[in-house]
Amino acid sequence: MTRPVLRSALTGVMVLATVAMFLPSCTKEQPTTAIIKVVKEDGTVVSDAFVKLYADPQFPLGDPNRLTKEKYTNGAGEAEFDYTDFYEQGQSGFAVLDILCTYDTLVGEGIIKIEEEETNRETVILLPAQ
Repeated sequence: MTRPVLRSALTGVMVLATVAMFLPSCTKEQPTTAIIKVVKEDGTVVSDAFVKLYADPQFPLGDPNRLTKEKYTNGAGEAEFDYTDFYEQGQSGFAVLDILCTYDTLVGEGIIKIEEEETNRETVILLPAQ
């Protein structure tokens, strides 16, 4: 009677060990996005403003242009950028990008730190160009 109990216990341990080995590989990667909101000095949102995110490193490692993305803001004054394809799980840190926004004769600049697997938000205020 002890043999079937021992065999059953060993089988259970083997199944548990196999599941434990493959379980971490099943973690689903969350989206890595940046949402830039563009407003005027008075706080009104600006739709159809041009927004550019780009890397400007002092000591470039690789091609910094791969992170450059451009869009126009939607009706809510927001432009959403998806960097999910650039992030690899296990990577520590992602990127700090410069922001350039223009609309008519207005200009705004800023910086955004992109945290991996998060929705990152930044607001840029447009001012008259000088």
